[in-house]
Amino acid sequence: MHDTTVVTTCTRDCPNTCGLVATVREGRLIKLGGDPRHPLTRGKACVKAARYVRRVYSPERITRPLVRAHRDEPWRTASWDEALDSIAARMKSIAAESGPEAILYYQGYGERTALKLLNRYFFNLFGGVTTTTGSLCGGTGQGSQNLDFGCRISHDPLDHLNSRSMILWGRNPASTNVSLIPIIREIRQRGGRVALIDPVFSKSAGLADRHVRPRPGTDAFLAMAVARLILAKGAEDRAFMENHAEGAQSYLRILEEFSVEEMCARCDVAVDDATYLADLLIRHNPTSTLLGWGMHRHENAHFSIRAIDALGAISGNIGVPGGGVSQGFEEYGPYDQKFWGDDLNPPRRALLLPRIGEEILRASNPGIRMIYVTAANPVCMAPNTAKVSAAFRRAEFVVYSGHFQDDTADLAHVFLPATTFLEEEDVMASYGHNYVGPVNPAIRPVGECRSEFRMFCDLADRFPFAERFRRSAREWLFDICGPIREQGCSMEALRQGTFRLNAPMVPYADKIFPTPSGKFRFPTSFDPQALDRTDPSYPYRLLTTAPHGFICSERTMAEHAPLPVVVLAKEEAVRLQLREGDTVRVESPAGMVRARLETRAGQRRDVLVSERGGWLKAGHGLNRLTRDISSVVGSGTPYYETSVRVVLDS
Repeated sequence: MHDTTVVTTCTRDCPNTCGLVATVREGRLIKLGGDPRHPLTRGKACVKAARYVRRVYSPERITRPLVRAHRDEPWRTASWDEALDSIAARMKSIAAESGPEAILYYQGYGERTALKLLNRYFFNLFGGVTTTTGSLCGGTGQGSQNLDFGCRISHDPLDHLNSRSMILWGRNPASTNVSLIPIIREIRQRGGRVALIDPVFSKSAGLADRHVRPRPGTDAFLAMAVARLILAKGAEDRAFMENHAEGAQSYLRILEEFSVEEMCARCDVAVDDATYLADLLIRHNPTSTLLGWGMHRHENAHFSIRAIDALGAISGNIGVPGGGVSQGFEEYGPYDQKFWGDDLNPPRRALLLPRIGEEILRASNPGIRMIYVTAANPVCMAPNTAKVSAAFRRAEFVVYSGHFQDDTADLAHVFLPATTFLEEEDVMASYGHNYVGPVNPAIRPVGECRSEFRMFCDLADRFPFAERFRRSAREWLFDICGPIREQGCSMEALRQGTFRLNAPMVPYADKIFPTPSGKFRFPTSFDPQALDRTDPSYPYRLLTTAPHGFICSERTMAEHAPLPVVVLAKEEAVRLQLREGDTVRVESPAGMVRARLETRAGQRRDVLVSERGGWLKAGHGLNRLTRDISSVVGSGTPYYETSVRVVLDS
C-alpha cells in the first residue's frame, strides 16, 4: 500500500498559517502534519490541524446541495443546477425590483485565500451589492497602530530571535500561534525574560517568567505606569523622542497627570509588577512586544494599544532588531487587489460588521431582501445574536456556503456544500507572518462538494458577464498573484512550497514613518473615564477566549458538550454560594445563556471566562449576551464590553 504526500498550507482563521503535508492513501486523507521545509513553522502544526482529517470525513458534513422554499420546511437534496438556477433567478428578480443593493454579500474570515477576491468580483460584475465594513477581529488594532506608525507593519516573527525579552500582551501563542513557542523558549534559554499580560490564565502562562493580570480594558494605565518608571530612571530613548517622533511632550504631560501608584490602582496591578516590566524593558532590551487579538475587543481599545506603542517608543524598541510592537500582517496585501472589482460600479452600501444585525434591520431604500454568506457563521459569531437572527429571518432568501449545518445554515434557503482547503487549488498569505504558501489539492472533493471558486464560475454562467469571470483557477491565480511574481516567485515555484514576501524583518529601521511628518506619532489625548466603566448589576466582564482545540465556530454538533463551561473565581463562587459543576444562568442586558460552572483559584474576581464559538443550536451561543457596538477606532467589535451576572439555575 503506497502513501503519497502533498504540500499545502492551512487556510483557516489563524495567524500561524502553517505549512502542511497531507498524507494520502488510496485517495483518502489519513494524516495532516507540519511541513518541515517551512522556514517559520518548521514541521510543527497545532492539534486543530491533526484533527482536521476527522472534519473532512465527518458524517455530519453536508456533501450535496440542499434547498427549501421556506425555513419551516425540511431540507431536500437538489442538483447543483437546481440550486444555482434558484439563486440566479432570485438575484435577477430582486435586482430588477429593488436594485442590486437589496442583496447583501457577507464574506467571512473562515478562509482568506487569493481566489476569494473573486467572490466580490462576481458581485461587482453583477452590478455591485451591499457588502460589509469593519471587523469582528483585528480592525481596532490595525486602525490604532496606523495612527501611531502611519501604516501598521509588524516585525517578522523570526526577528524575535534577536530579542532579549518578550512581552506577550494579551496573546496566547500556546493555543493560537504555535510557531512562536520555539522562539519564546529560545529567548528564555539564553537567559532572557518573557512576560505575559492577560487578565485570564491561559496555556501560555507556562511559557512566561511572570503573568501580570490587569483589569480588562485598562491596559493603557499599565503601559503608562511602566513608561513613567522608565522615565523616572532616565532610561528613555530621548533621541528617538526628539528626532523621530511628534507629540512626545504632549504625551509626557498626559503621563504626569497620574502617579505610578494611581495608574497601577486603576488597572488593578501591583506596583511591583509594573516595576518588573520596566526592569525588563531597561535591562533586557531589545524587547519584542506582541499584541493579542483580545486587546482589540474593547470600545476604547485604541487608548491601550496606542499607550503600548508609546511605551515601545519611550523604551527604545521601535525600528530596532528584536524590538517592535507587533500586531499582525495584511493577508490580502500580496495580491493584485484590482480583482476585487470595486472600480466597476459607483460606491455601494456597506454595513458595519460589529452591528450587522441592527444594520440589516435598519437598511432601507432598498431593504435587504437576500443574504449570501460564505466562510462565515454570523448568526453564531456576530454580537447580539437576537438581532442577527431576526435580521436573517427577515430576509426573504438566504444562501449559505459551508461544510456543516450550523446556526447560520439553519436560517438559509439554499445550502451549497463547499470543499475544504484539502480539496482545492489556491494560494494563501498570512496575518501572522511574511510567507505565502501553496494550497494544493490532496484529495478529490468529497461527495458533490465544490470550491467557492467553482461555485461562482458556475453561477456566473447564468449571467451575461460569464465570459469575464469564467477562467481556470490557474489563469486567475497567475493574475491575482502578479505582485508575488514581480518579487521573483514563479507560480510553479509557489506550487512547490512557501515564498517569503518582500517585507522588512525590522520595520521602520530607518526611523522614517509613513506619516505626513515622516515621524512616529505619540497620542496627544487621553480619556481615563472611557476605561473605567462598571455596572454593579452585572459585576463580571465576560471574556470569550480562543479555544485550544477549535477555531471559532468551526466544529460539529457532536463536538459540543451539553452546556458551555464558564469559569468564575473560586472566591466569587463561594460568595454567591455556587459550587463547581452547578448549572447556572449567565445574564446580560442582551440575553441569557445556561452554562456549567467551573471555579478557579487565583482568577480575577471581576471576570467570567468562557471559550467562544459554540453553536446556539447546541445550547451554547454566548453571543446571545454580547452587545452590538463598534470600537471608536477601526470599526472593530468590542465583545469584551459585555458585563454579566451569574445566578444558580433553578
